[in-house]
Amino acid sequence: MSTLTCALRLVGAGWVLVRHDALAPREIDELLPGPAQIATRFLRLFAGAQARAGRPGERLARALERLGPVSIKLGQLLSTRADIFGAVFAQDLSRLKDRLPPFPAEVARAEVERALGRPVESLFSAFGEAVAAASLAQAHPATLLDGRAVAVKVLRPRVERRVYADVGAMRLAARLVERWVMPARRLEPRAFVETVARSLEMELDLRLEAAAASELGEIMARDPYMRAPAPVWEGVGKRVATLEWATGLPMSDPAALAQPGIDRKTLADNVIRAFLAQALDHGTFHADLHEGNLFCAPPAQLTAVDFGIVGRIGPPERRYLAEILWGFLNRDYRRVAEVHFEAGYVPRGHSVDAFAQALRAVGEPVFGRPASEVSMGRLLAQLFEITGLFDMRLRPELVLLQKTMVTVEGVARGIDPDHDLWAAAQPVVERWIARELSPIAQARTTLKELRQAVHGLARLAEGATVPQQVVVDRRERGTARWALAAAVAALALAAFAVGWTGY
Repeated sequence: MSTLTCALRLVGAGWVLVRHDALAPREIDELLPGPAQIATRFLRLFAGAQARAGRPGERLARALERLGPVSIKLGQLLSTRADIFGAVFAQDLSRLKDRLPPFPAEVARAEVERALGRPVESLFSAFGEAVAAASLAQAHPATLLDGRAVAVKVLRPRVERRVYADVGAMRLAARLVERWVMPARRLEPRAFVETVARSLEMELDLRLEAAAASELGEIMARDPYMRAPAPVWEGVGKRVATLEWATGLPMSDPAALAQPGIDRKTLADNVIRAFLAQALDHGTFHADLHEGNLFCAPPAQLTAVDFGIVGRIGPPERRYLAEILWGFLNRDYRRVAEVHFEAGYVPRGHSVDAFAQALRAVGEPVFGRPASEVSMGRLLAQLFEITGLFDMRLRPELVLLQKTMVTVEGVARGIDPDHDLWAAAQPVVERWIARELSPIAQARTTLKELRQAVHGLARLAEGATVPQQVVVDRRERGTARWALAAAVAALALAAFAVGWTGY
């Protein structure tokens, strides 16, 4: 897509927001300085009478819906943060989760037949109207020939074209921001956009989504916090995915939390624990856990759907995350600060003690207080100020992790306004710490490293050659043998220690 086309798309997006009075809504006029008020009032002259009707959240929802899939994704994220933007604003945006206008069932049936290369009747005995419609796809209830209830997800016609156009505009916007807005450079706008673009591209292939559902289903089955419907592989194609029917009601339905026997506290805990168990224990997590993608049933059963976005983090990031959470749980701000420096999140030129002091200023006012008494807007603003003060840059590899953490915390607060994030996280973090950072775990790590060292030293002692055919001389070979002997002795001691403790 050409730069001119992307620029026109950006201008068009701005025009849509202006027409809906959603760029700088009139309700925030009193919060703006005088010159800004003049500018926004001028822009408001171009707002359409019908488009600007309703509350700010309703106007923004209509604008984002018109702008397309990527903008709708942004609205879905905003809708999970009623604690920041207000309950009414979040509720007005919630329709973007799964209540968008569907396309006709006849079109969906044709898409299914084209993707699977077979008639709908050859796989399904019944195929119903759409029950949920989101930004990229919609879901239809169906029944397999063997009687099993399933959900058939079908991509919207020509949605790929709109996504690629949006991504092109996002890339241009990121370049402009990085060039002209100096304070935003530390947020790595271009790297951020590339991370989002990659996840969207993968979301457009429903074969990958079915594979993710299968993988995450195996991961979730190891804990009681959440489950995933299994894919029906004969009903999977690039633009179609068939999965078992999810039990319960979608949490975007107001009736979901009113079901008899629902345990709100445990349900909120399970949202947090499921995400942390996936991320910490396995490094693979569902990265789109808003209410539209979560079904609940009494007393606290959670089922996740829509596996188009999967986050992955490596062992080092998992360790940093666990140690940061553990440090906050124990109010050990010094250790939390040290981990940030070890991970490279804070540049070395800064003081560890000063950063620990800043973290204490964030943590102490909220620790142990119910969520209803904590202003997340104020807390996030303070965190943003601290990241700027210490020159912290956005880490592209952690974008999906951070986005999902914000989402699940917002979902948990929506379920239980007094939810205690730290109490919910503690069992999962404690389990990880005990398993990975205990003396036994350290012995296992040492054992693994020694095995690798012995293998390398054994090759050296045998006179292994290098590409230039240079042979290790007698003195070096003798040194290698001594090192090999020492490594073998250490390996034996480590093996004895591990075996003696019963691990």
